Amino acid sequence: MSAFKTLDDAAVKGKRCLVRVDLNVPMENGVVTDDTRIRAVLPTITEIADKGGKVILLAHFGRPKDGPEAKYSLEQVVAPLASRLGRPVAFAADSIGPVAEAAIAEMADGDVLLLENTRFYKGEEKNDPAHVKKLAALGDVFVNDAFATAHRAHATTEGLAHELPAYAGRCMQAELDALTKALEAPTRPVAAVVGGAKVSSKLELLGNLVKKVDYLIIGGGMANTFLAAQGVEVGKSLCEHDLAPTAREIVEKAKAAGCTVVLPVDGVAAKEFKAGAANRVVKNGEIAADEMVLDAGPASVAAVIGLLDTTIKTLVWNGPFGAFEIEPFDAATNAVARKAGELAAKGAIVAVAGGGDTVSALNHAGAADDFTYISTAGGAFLEWLEGKALPGVECLRKA
Repeated sequence: MSAFKTLDDAAVKGKRCLVRVDLNVPMENGVVTDDTRIRAVLPTITEIADKGGKVILLAHFGRPKDGPEAKYSLEQVVAPLASRLGRPVAFAADSIGPVAEAAIAEMADGDVLLLENTRFYKGEEKNDPAHVKKLAALGDVFVNDAFATAHRAHATTEGLAHELPAYAGRCMQAELDALTKALEAPTRPVAAVVGGAKVSSKLELLGNLVKKVDYLIIGGGMANTFLAAQGVEVGKSLCEHDLAPTAREIVEKAKAAGCTVVLPVDGVAAKEFKAGAANRVVKNGEIAADEMVLDAGPASVAAVIGLLDTTIKTLVWNGPFGAFEIEPFDAATNAVARKAGELAAKGAIVAVAGGGDTVSALNHAGAADDFTYISTAGGAFLEWLEGKALPGVECLRKA
């Protein structure tokens, strides 16, 4: 049973349903280049409309500075949304006031209306109580289906939940269920893969994970910092030498918590950071002064795959093992991702992943569709992993 109020708990027939969605899609020359976020919210919109609710969509687009700007208008998202939804989507050129009120008054049960960019008002990001009340006056029910913005206490992500009956949409619900299954009530043993360039950007994440997981698998440039902290030579690899004490502290915290830190035992080294660069496999400490590690080596990959195959029941993944954008330094990420996907597809493990680079890396490996759940939420996903309370989530919890 979900710990959150969802559409299963909501009566929407005949109601004006303010639905917060994430339509902040990438566009070039007026064309949506990736409609992942649009597709993610279709189930919630469709369900409410089919149940006879009036679907009033709230969303932001870009980062407008001083009020309305044509390039940040959500009107340009109407056509691609309607096309994917398979039903008409009306548009109101304001998100509060007479224009929005008039558009909502014309709606019949089951209709869908998109209001203008909520960030055209400063009260949105300030979560201004007066602005929240103007928004709340437009609806009877609030449904939040935008986990990607749930780490922000804005008017349409948190404020409205205190003015109207509030529920999680299906996309939000899926995200919360997946993350709860991965970290709050997981099947053990649990492993976390944390990769990427810098330890400094993931200190809070690492500090929280050592208390939650049984194995912390560190890859990418971050691994070099941990290895250097142990006295291993890393050549001219990306490495935060000044964070050596912090790395040692994290390892000690892990030991105290009963968490095993898994570091690479070998790497793929090259003198140049470019596709197809001459490279060689080196054991830890055998790198030349003018070389850099650009990927985990075959022995490291075999160790992680063996762990997944024989021990791990739940996997949380954030960050690649190497420079996955260029061949041949994508090999480690590809191999581990495919193994994790294979195991998840047959139900042997629960595999949850998130973060921009991570999603790109798993797509590159052709493994994303096999994972149990892929979060596109970025900041909110990371803050959840860091153990932070998300304002847009907390207000949806059942009492």
